[in-house]
Amino acid sequence: MSKYAPQEVERKWQEIWEKTGTFHVEADPSRPKYYVLEMFPYPSGRIHMGHVRNYSIGDVVARFKRMEGFNVLHPMGWDAFGMPAENAAIKHGVHPAAWTFENIDTMRVQLKRLGYSYDWRRELATCHPGYYTHEQKFFLDFLKRGLAYRKKSPQNWCQTCHTVLANEQVIEGCCWRCDNPVVQKDLEQWFLRITAYADELLDDLKLLEGGWPERVLTMQRNWIGKSVGAQIDFPLETPTASGHKAVTVFTTRQDTVYGATFMSLAAEHPLVAELIEGSPEKEKVLAFVDKVRNMDRIVRTADDLEKEGVFTGAFCINPFTGAKMPIHVANFVLMGYGTGAVMAVPAHDQRDFEFAKKYGLPMQVVITPPGEPLDAASMSEAYTDPGVLVDSGEFTGLDNETAKARIADFLEEKGMGRRSVHYRLRDWNVSRQRYWGAPIPVIYCPACGVVPVPEADLPVLLPREVKTRPDGRSPLPETPEFVNTVCPVCGQAARRETDTFDTFFESSWYFARYASARKADAPFDPAEVGYWLPVDQYIGGIEHAILHLLYSRFFVKALRDAGYVAFDEPFSHLLTQGMVIKDGSKMSKSKGNVVDPDVMIKKYGADTVRLFALFAAPPEKDLDWSDTGIDGAARFLSRLWRLATEELAGMLSAASPCAAFSEAELAALPPVFKELRRREHLLAHKAGSDIRERFQFNTAIAAAMEAVNFLFANVADLRAESKGARVVSSAMATILTVLSPMAPHICEELWQAMGHGDSLSGRPWPVHDDTALLTDEVEVVIQVNGKLRGKISVGRDTPKAEVERLALAEPNVARHLDGKTIRKVVVIPGKLVNVVAV
Repeated sequence: MSKYAPQEVERKWQEIWEKTGTFHVEADPSRPKYYVLEMFPYPSGRIHMGHVRNYSIGDVVARFKRMEGFNVLHPMGWDAFGMPAENAAIKHGVHPAAWTFENIDTMRVQLKRLGYSYDWRRELATCHPGYYTHEQKFFLDFLKRGLAYRKKSPQNWCQTCHTVLANEQVIEGCCWRCDNPVVQKDLEQWFLRITAYADELLDDLKLLEGGWPERVLTMQRNWIGKSVGAQIDFPLETPTASGHKAVTVFTTRQDTVYGATFMSLAAEHPLVAELIEGSPEKEKVLAFVDKVRNMDRIVRTADDLEKEGVFTGAFCINPFTGAKMPIHVANFVLMGYGTGAVMAVPAHDQRDFEFAKKYGLPMQVVITPPGEPLDAASMSEAYTDPGVLVDSGEFTGLDNETAKARIADFLEEKGMGRRSVHYRLRDWNVSRQRYWGAPIPVIYCPACGVVPVPEADLPVLLPREVKTRPDGRSPLPETPEFVNTVCPVCGQAARRETDTFDTFFESSWYFARYASARKADAPFDPAEVGYWLPVDQYIGGIEHAILHLLYSRFFVKALRDAGYVAFDEPFSHLLTQGMVIKDGSKMSKSKGNVVDPDVMIKKYGADTVRLFALFAAPPEKDLDWSDTGIDGAARFLSRLWRLATEELAGMLSAASPCAAFSEAELAALPPVFKELRRREHLLAHKAGSDIRERFQFNTAIAAAMEAVNFLFANVADLRAESKGARVVSSAMATILTVLSPMAPHICEELWQAMGHGDSLSGRPWPVHDDTALLTDEVEVVIQVNGKLRGKISVGRDTPKAEVERLALAEPNVARHLDGKTIRKVVVIPGKLVNVVAV
């Protein structure tokens, strides 16, 4: 092949890899393993440039680790359930299953066309019964252990998608899928008790330090939101009709309790309805509650929110001061934080301060800076810094940290409260009111109540012979052949649960299924999962920092405690790649700035598309699409082809990368050959460390480009000395080996053209020789009285006296020494000359 024809080359090698099973892998306890995984895609129909970037990064890591001698697991599958497929199927008048599997077929072809080194035998789709039967078994195990439970409570409801959303799926008050406003709706739902693992989820983040981006660790810490404080019971002035006698608050500032002058309740607090029953304020409170309940949670907790509230007509008593405290409903208090009730201390909390000022409520100073009294009437903002307690009974005079502990002791001694730890984290709502998902394996019997489906009856299959509804509502409740069943306990007529699992249920364990993806009678083969897991390198977007990554961490811990796995964390290392942007914004159809990977592959070839995606930016940064950039990547590969097949064709043979040469061999050749060898070893060293230590593929590629440029620039001199052919062949072999993880097809073809009988995919990474990196000359820096005044190049073995002489003779150095007396000259061989002069 005289001219570079990427389509032909790539098709050839993809067929070879598939035919020979090049990337098939089996557990081998005698070899070190490496599990690299990119977050699996939703089968939307076509891959986009974000996919290309993500999967190209993962493929380089997989290929590089194979070359380093690891037994590499690199699988691919499909996150195949969910609303997008259902909505698309409704729009196009087809079944979600047909839509999904057709998309999978299309996207599989696209990924194979890019030459990714997946073991396709392990491919999975979460919508296949062979997959979700195991997660139904997990759910039954969780149910037995009390980790799964059902309750009625206000839920985030998307009126467009007709389903509930977990708190993590509500983004600034809108549905994470459709961007439409979310409202609150009371529903019976299934939950997983993720809060049972709150401490472990928080503490084990220490295990991930250094392996995960600090930004992600911080996001998870904040989402779990551990707060240490106390619960305090504030007696109601008048108990409610149902017998409630107190409002219980959680506070981290029990040291300010003497300054609590009113009570704020969340609109969702169950006490609100009881407190206003029969009260003249009832209608006003109900109207306010209705308004607040549907406000965005983020807005309700924002510092700049205008604080609003309404008096319930009821009072509670401050148990420390005996003062009556009016009870308000406030827009900035959420039921999901603490107990949904806040003791308001306006002198020492800014939100309470603003609320008190607005509604003319009393303010009491109980903490002041040492020796600096504060006057509540003249305060312009709350005092929230440390200080000394005043007007606080027996605790007056204590510093506030000491007071926290003493007051907590007092609460427990008097039965007025107790020490307590609260979390921002809430249990995971896994019920979804949509069709295209895994059925929740539960039966409702009029006599027996909630009955788990017997394990022998799994899987509960999602019925395929149903018609989706145009409005998106699930057809399952109206499908008698699915709903109607018999109770496995008493044999009476019963009905099935018609909710399906949140799709994050599927993605929370898929990485473990890859270890034994075809095992039918269990989710994992213990030996396989014991060898391969945890994932050594996980790659995906920062947008999954809370949802998917937190759920997966919980799932692994729950499965560990059920005896399925023996590790604590699913992903040892995490890389969060940046987005692909064009014209200043993320690629999207709505913005009209999408670049179709298929079009690019057809025009340039897969290697060029991969190379550009890896070269244009470091992986953690956003990649700005550039037509000029991809043209440049194509030109470089064409130059590489021309260099190997035309310019140096007559000199190349099947030499090993970084081949060994004696000093005598090199000494017999012109200096350009020794410099070529130095650059070759520098490339192996730099590219290896850039990929291994920092995933800096762009600088590794740049180093290979520099080596290619050097060969081009010196072609005539190199060809003039036939005895140096093996040096040239070694350099070309190293270039191809280094570039092969990034542009595998062209490198395999040129490797074969050099006469190599093996595949680059099985080759080790080139091992550089430190002595080859040394140059005959070194640059020496010259300082006069500690300031840089010049540089000289000298032979590596130049005597100190000669280095000193040359340094003092350097014109700029001599100028700065003119008229001065030299007191001392310090020569550090190969590095520095420092002249001290007065």
